[in-house]
Amino acid sequence: MALTDFPHNPLLFDRRDLTDEDIRHLYNQLLLPRMIEEKMLSQLRQGKISKWFSGMGQEAISVGTAAALEPDEFILPMHRNLGIFTTRGIGLDRLFAQFQGKALGFTKGRDRSFHFGSKEHHIVGMISHLGPQLGIADGIALAQKLDQSQKATMVFTGDGGASEGDFHEAVNVAAVWQLPVIIGIENNAWGLSTPSREQFRCEHFTDKAIGYGIPPEDALQVDGNDVLAVYHAVKSAAESIRKNPRPILLEFKTFRMRGHEEASGTKYYPEGLIEHWSQIDPVEQFTQWGLDSGVFQDDWIEEIRTAHSQSILSGLEEAANQPPIEASVDVELADRFAPVPNSQLPDASAVHSERELRLIDAISEGLSQAMEAYPDLVLMGQDIAEYGGVFKVTEGFVERFGNDRVRNTPLCESAIVGAALGLSIANKKAMMEMQFSDFVTVGFNQIVNNLAKIHWRWGQNADVVVRMPTGGNVGAGPFHSQSTEAWFFHVPGLKIVYPSTPSDAKGLLLRALEDPNPVLFFEHKFLYRSLSGVVPEEPYSTEIGKARLVQKGDDLTIVTYGLGVHWAEEAAKASEASIEIIDLRTLLPWDEETVSQSVAKTNRVLVLHEDTITGGIGAEISARIQEMAWHHLDAPVRRVGGLDTAFPFAENLERQFLANARLAEAIRKLLNE
Repeated sequence: MALTDFPHNPLLFDRRDLTDEDIRHLYNQLLLPRMIEEKMLSQLRQGKISKWFSGMGQEAISVGTAAALEPDEFILPMHRNLGIFTTRGIGLDRLFAQFQGKALGFTKGRDRSFHFGSKEHHIVGMISHLGPQLGIADGIALAQKLDQSQKATMVFTGDGGASEGDFHEAVNVAAVWQLPVIIGIENNAWGLSTPSREQFRCEHFTDKAIGYGIPPEDALQVDGNDVLAVYHAVKSAAESIRKNPRPILLEFKTFRMRGHEEASGTKYYPEGLIEHWSQIDPVEQFTQWGLDSGVFQDDWIEEIRTAHSQSILSGLEEAANQPPIEASVDVELADRFAPVPNSQLPDASAVHSERELRLIDAISEGLSQAMEAYPDLVLMGQDIAEYGGVFKVTEGFVERFGNDRVRNTPLCESAIVGAALGLSIANKKAMMEMQFSDFVTVGFNQIVNNLAKIHWRWGQNADVVVRMPTGGNVGAGPFHSQSTEAWFFHVPGLKIVYPSTPSDAKGLLLRALEDPNPVLFFEHKFLYRSLSGVVPEEPYSTEIGKARLVQKGDDLTIVTYGLGVHWAEEAAKASEASIEIIDLRTLLPWDEETVSQSVAKTNRVLVLHEDTITGGIGAEISARIQEMAWHHLDAPVRRVGGLDTAFPFAENLERQFLANARLAEAIRKLLNE
C-alpha cells in the first residue's frame, strides 16, 4: 500500500504560525513518550512491571493535546495517553514508581498504570470502565462555566468506549448544558480485537454529533498521526469554547501499532496492516519532516535522545531504589475517606424547638440552609428545578437560588453522578437526587467505582451527596419500592445515612453536606408526609456513624433503621416485654459500640429491616453481634426482613411482603427461646 492510500494523509505538518523553537519543543515532547514506551516494553519482559498499554502510533494525539491546552485546564486521559502525563511535566521517577507499585507513585500501590490523577497537574485518571470519564469531564466543565473562568476541559475516549451508554449520556448533557468540553475520540479502528465495523454502523464518529445538536463545524476529523494538526485543532477548539462555551467533538484518526495491552498481542490484525500504518508513524514522520525542512539537525536530535535516555534511566533507578510498600491495615482503612472537618454547626442536642415539621419539609429546609451556607453547592436531578422534584423537596428553590445551581437533568443517572464528582474535583459541592432509589442501578458504576474509590486510589475527595427516595408501603410496585441500601453496604469508601425522624433527617443531611466524602442519603417515601416531629429552625448537625437510643428496655434489643424504627415502636407498645430499640441512623459506618452495649444489657437481639432477608444488612449486623457479643447472648440473633421476592404491587401482596407482618411473632419466639 502506498502513502496515498491513507484517507487523511500524507501527513501535512502545517506549521502555520509556529516558530522553529515551538516545533523543536513539540518534537522534544513527542520523542519522550516513544522512548519511555520502548523502555517499558523491556521492563515488562523483565517482569519489573506487570502490564502495559502501549500508545505507540498515537503519541501525537497526547502530546499535541497537552501542548495546546493551558496548564491549568483539566485533561481526562485514557490508556494510551502517556504523552499527556509527560507533557504536563510529571516527574519520571514518580511515573515509574507508579508503574512499579511504589509509594513514590500516585496511588500508594493500590492501582496501576494510568489509573490515577494529579490535581497538581490537572489530570484526572481513568478507571477500567472507560466511559465514566466523560461524565466527570462534564462536571469539571460545568464548574468552569459557572465560574466564568474561560477554561476548556479535554476528555478522551476510544472507539470501544464510545459504544458505552456513558458516552451517549455525557455527550448529550454537554450539548444540552452547552459545556466547554472537548470530546476527543481516538479512533484507532479497533476495540481490543473488535473492528470498527462491529462497533458502529456510521462511517465516522463525527456523524454522531448532529444527533446531539452539535453542529458539523464543531465535529471535526483530525489527523491523529500529525502532531501539528492535533495541536492546531485542540488549540483552536479550546480558544473558541473559552469565549463561547459548548462541546466540540474531535475525532482523531490514528492506529495503535501494538495490542490493546501487550498480553493480547496483534494476531487479529489483517496481514500487512501494521506495515501499512508504519508508513506514517507519527514520530518517524515528524523526525523526517523536521530534518527535510531544516528545523532539526541530526546532532540536535542525538542530543535530545541522549538527554531523554539519561532522564529515563535516572527515573527508573530512583523508582527501583524505592522500597516495597509496607502493608498497614490502619493506613488502608484510614485512606478510604478524606479527613472530615469538625462541624461548623451546633450539635443537635444543643438546639431546641417546639416547632413540628413533616419529614419531607425537614429535608427541604436542611437542603435550603445548605444552599445558603455553601455558594458552590450545586443541586442536580430530574425535574428538580421549576417542578420542584417529584416529591417537591426542591419546590421554590429555583426562585431562590437560580437555574445554575438548581439544575434539571436529562434522564442519565450515570452522567450526572459523574458530573457531581467532576464538580467536586473542581472544588465545588454537589447534591444529586435520584428520582427513586430504584433508578440508581443506571448510575451504579459511577458510585461504586468512582465515588467510593477515588480518595483511596489517589487522594481525591468526592464531595457528593446522592439523595435516594426509597422504600415501600406506598403501593408503587417492583421498580419504585425497592430497598437498595444493601447494594452499597458492601462498598468501602461510601457513607450510607438513613434517618427515621424529621429531626435526624435535617441534622444528618446538613452533616452529610459538610462531609467531603460521598454520602448516600436514603429517605423513606412513606414517611415523607405521614411522619411529623420537632425540628429546630436553625441549622444544626447530627453525627454520622452514631446510633440513636429510641427507647430503653431490659428484655430484648431491636436493631433497625428507617421505617423499621416505627414498626419496632408499634410492636414494643403491643408487647408486655421491656424492649430496647436502637435506630442505626447511619448504616455505613454503623455504630457497633452502641449495639454491643445494648446486647450486653438485654441478652437478646432482633435485627429488623424492610429489605429482603437474604443478603440484607441484617445479615452482617447479626454476624458482627455473634462475634463481638456472643457471650452475652441468651438466644440466637434473630432477623426479620422482607420476603425473598421482588416487591409486589397489590395491597395484600405488599402487606405480606413487608417485614412488620412477621415482627410480632418473631419477638414472641425470641423471648421464649
